[in-house]
Order: sequence, then C-alpha cells, then structure tokens
Amino acid sequence: MLRMMPENTSIDFLSKRKICAILSSIFLLVTVLLLGFKGLNWGIDFAGGTLVQVKTEKQVEIATLRKAILDVGIEGATLQEFEGSGGELLVRVPEKDSENANATVTAEKVEKALNTVAGGVEVRRVEFVGPQIGDELRITGLIALLLSMAAILVYISIRFEMRYAIGAIAALGHDILLTVGAFAFLQKEVTMTVLAALLTIIGYSLNDTIVVFDRVRENIAKQGKMTLRDILNLSVNEMLNRTLMTSVTTLVVLLALFLFGGGVIHDFAFTLMFGVIVGTYSSVFVAAPVVLAMEGYYQRLKEKEAETPGFMSSTEK
Repeated sequence: MLRMMPENTSIDFLSKRKICAILSSIFLLVTVLLLGFKGLNWGIDFAGGTLVQVKTEKQVEIATLRKAILDVGIEGATLQEFEGSGGELLVRVPEKDSENANATVTAEKVEKALNTVAGGVEVRRVEFVGPQIGDELRITGLIALLLSMAAILVYISIRFEMRYAIGAIAALGHDILLTVGAFAFLQKEVTMTVLAALLTIIGYSLNDTIVVFDRVRENIAKQGKMTLRDILNLSVNEMLNRTLMTSVTTLVVLLALFLFGGGVIHDFAFTLMFGVIVGTYSSVFVAAPVVLAMEGYYQRLKEKEAETPGFMSSTEK
C-alpha cells in the first residue's frame, strides 16, 4: 500500500492546539475585518446586471477592450477572457449601468464598442439578473449554507455525541469563513458557482472529520484506559496517511482544473483548492481540540454537580 507517512507515526498534534487556536483566531479576525471594510465582490448572480458572452475576430489586450467599453458610457464593466479560446470573453455590466434593465440594448452597446477595436464581434449569450432576484439568490444561498450545517449538527449528535457535533461544526465554520475571507482579500467575484464550491467544501471537510471521529469511537472501545487526549492523538495519527493521500490526490485534480480548465471553472477550482487545504488542517487542529475542550467542559460540570446537591448538568437535562 502506498504511504505518504510512516506506518507507526506518533505525532503529538494536540500539544500544538493552543498555537493553532491562536493562528486560526488571527485569520478569522482578519476575515471579519476584511468583510467589514472591503466586503465581498458580488457577481451578477447576486448583485444584478447583464452578462454578455462574445467572440471577437482579433485577440486584443483586455485593457484596450475595457477602454472601448468605457468610451461608449458603460462604467464598472468587468471582462473575463476564456483561456485558450482565441478571442472569447465574458463582459459583466453592473445593474446600475445596464440600459434600464434592457439586456439587449446593453449587449448592442458592448458589441458596438468591441467592433471598433477587435473587428467582427459575435454575441453568443446575453443574460440579465435584476437586483431583486440577486438579493433573493444571496439570501437563499446563505440559508442553504446554514441549513446544511444545522443538518450536520443533528446528524453527528445522533451518530456520535454532542461534543463531536460541536467539533465538526467548529471545523466547518472555520473552513467556510477562511475561504470567504480569501475571496474578500483577493476581491474575486462571488457567484453561484462559488456558492456550489462552498457547499462542496462542507461535504469534503465533514467527510475527513467523520473518518477521524469514527476511529476515535473505535479506539475508545479498544483502549478503555487511555485518556481522551491520547485517544484523539492516536486516532489522528492512524488516519494521517489516509487524510494526506485523499487531500493530495484531490489537490492534483483541482490544480489541473485551475490551470487548464479555462476561465469559467477557474474560481470553482480555486475555492475547492483553498477549501481542501484548510479542511485538512481543521480536521486535525480544529475539530479534535474542540472535542477535547468539550470533554473538559463536561468534566467540570460533573465536578460541580458532585459538589452542589440538586445541581443538574446540561448533559443530563
């Protein structure tokens, strides 16, 4: 069997939990500040506007094409070139610059502008999303993320225990927030494709965490005399090769999509690549330490219950 790590690794991951907690807290704080001050660059799917896909006879620099569109009175347009397509690009016009919500008129103005610098222009696709629909998509997208995490909380609570569910949700929240923070920092467009990638990250990160938790449950049954800290360390080490193999092979595929998949799939691949990296980190350095912290919390409740007659802990309510 191919291995990336020695068979009997014995790394004390939980001894690094305080350092990792500080690092994660710093990155999460930076994410919150980025969202507060820079915000997200919402794509047309969410912000509203017109999307025009065109094919030009001549390949021209994006800066020249952007200036030609600006010269016909369209401000704030973003241009995205399809890599290797030979003159095919997407032009996104914000809702405020779309001709009274008339996508056809906007497309005609874009075609006229590009004709002056790129020769013949073929309009291949025109789409318009109104601001109200964009707001609705934004809200439903957020609801989809929250509902999926709530369902995961219920599922893991039933399959394992509440402390494991809290650990898994902490890891998922960590992954999603850091990925969103990367988009805020780079000001990459947030589209429906990116939302689909975020939901995929939830599934990937959860799978990695569940595998570790399943091994923890097995080891608790086999190693009854070991402390939970030692069992968590043992379980993470036993699953380390599987975790790294899964992450690396996934990243190889995603890197190929990122480099050669073209502009349309570029942001989807970027989101998944970033999510796989932080998801691998969180399954080891976020989920397991949170489970250990919850165990300490429950132990303190039991001690308080023993000291206080009539006290009922939250685990018994």
